[in-house]
Amino acid sequence: MWYHPRPDLSLKPALEELSRRDADIARAYAVCGLPETRNRKPGFPGLVRIVVGQQVSAGAARAIAERLDAAVAPITPAAMLKATDARLRKAGLSRAKIAYLKGLARAVEDGALDLDAIARQGDDEAMANLRAHKGIGRWSAELYLLFSLRRPDVWPAGDLAVRAAVKRLKKLRTVPDENRMDRIAEPWRPYRSAAALFLWHYYRHPGVTF
Repeated sequence: MWYHPRPDLSLKPALEELSRRDADIARAYAVCGLPETRNRKPGFPGLVRIVVGQQVSAGAARAIAERLDAAVAPITPAAMLKATDARLRKAGLSRAKIAYLKGLARAVEDGALDLDAIARQGDDEAMANLRAHKGIGRWSAELYLLFSLRRPDVWPAGDLAVRAAVKRLKKLRTVPDENRMDRIAEPWRPYRSAAALFLWHYYRHPGVTF
């Protein structure tokens, strides 16, 4: 499954601390409560899910991921390379994403992309090594660290939903750019991952209007 629809209790201490620091988070947290869990498996399957989710809605990404699970089972580099482009297109992948996923599968197979090693690296080094591969930009690398590796202080400042949520949370006139997002989130260190997860939750919550 894409994620399990239950509250992520592991975020409670971080969100309670953020609520003590930031009155706006405290107000929103009182309305929205804990986010649902959204963990993805580390390794190649988790990276595939993130690429699938690039530039599509969450609903579309889930649907494509379910079709891909059926078309390529299990999702391994070898199985991805064996799958025909026609089968992957039928699952809903664009030509660009097929090329990205097959390129990443080859990189894992030949050792150029060592996801086990990346899991042991610091955030900056891991980000750089992920972004060295075509199809993995800042957003995708950040999401891999956040969802698959569960790093505690990742801040996806360019994510459109997070930016919209910060605009609403802070009652800003315009959607903040990445520089302003970084400034706003600076006091949230070292809990920016929890803040990001909460802001996605806040963005989707039925009790919040935009």
